[in-house]
Amino acid sequence: MEDVLKIAAGTFTMRPYVFAFFAAYLFAAVPHIGWKKVGLFTVVGYLIAFASEYSSINNGFPYGWYYYIDATKDRELWIAGVPFFDSLSYVFLAYCSYATALFIISPLRGWRWNLVTLETGAIRRSFAALLLGSLLQVFLDIIIDPVALQGSRWFLGQIYGYKEAGIHYGVPLSNYLGWWLVGFIMILALQIVDRSVGKNVEHAKGVANLPFRALVGPLLYISVVVFNLTVTFLIGERQMALTGIFTYILPVAIVATLAIRRTNRYTKEELAEHLRDFPGSTAGGRRG
Repeated sequence: MEDVLKIAAGTFTMRPYVFAFFAAYLFAAVPHIGWKKVGLFTVVGYLIAFASEYSSINNGFPYGWYYYIDATKDRELWIAGVPFFDSLSYVFLAYCSYATALFIISPLRGWRWNLVTLETGAIRRSFAALLLGSLLQVFLDIIIDPVALQGSRWFLGQIYGYKEAGIHYGVPLSNYLGWWLVGFIMILALQIVDRSVGKNVEHAKGVANLPFRALVGPLLYISVVVFNLTVTFLIGERQMALTGIFTYILPVAIVATLAIRRTNRYTKEELAEHLRDFPGSTAGGRRG
């Protein structure tokens, strides 16, 4: 029992940044889609991620052949050769990628103290949200995986490696193809959960209408990018960090510019459709 408690405590204390991001995911997702959907997606998303990692370390699919180094197995939770925190990370990475995709493709309504995405059920379940969200998740891994591979040089620790070094700072291209496939499946699962479980959370009042809630998911996405780029700089990998910055600077500028230009340029039909699907939305109030 003492060993179990030690491992449980170590799972949190060794990876506080993972659970901080997970808490931010709950803060963003529960007001957005509701706690029942969040709970179900967390379980389903974790199982999809775990299955993909277990398959890859044993069969080479979908990420290519890699291996975990279980040096921390006696200090944190591992399941069938896969560290628990790693598969759990996929859940909040998938959600923030999906939420960012919704922010990009939805009409926007803003006023002094709020900004609302005029998303609808159709937009949430659209192929555009699925494709863009899964690609956004791949782009996160383009930043995450190279620095994670240098884990021995920071507090992550050297927990994994590839059987053959890849061309992108040691990461093989198969890894990114695998991330796109798994991200696609996870966001599709999120869309199915959103369609199938309960009522739209925007029917409720209060927490679902937090000011600037529409920005929380995208801010979580950017926070993951900034965290990993900061670590990359701190370990002295300047070229790797600059490559990551150059990867993101134009897309971020495009999204921010278009968001500013699109705000309050929605049609009456777009607003009506949003309010039909989410009648509790603050978008129905008067701007001030």
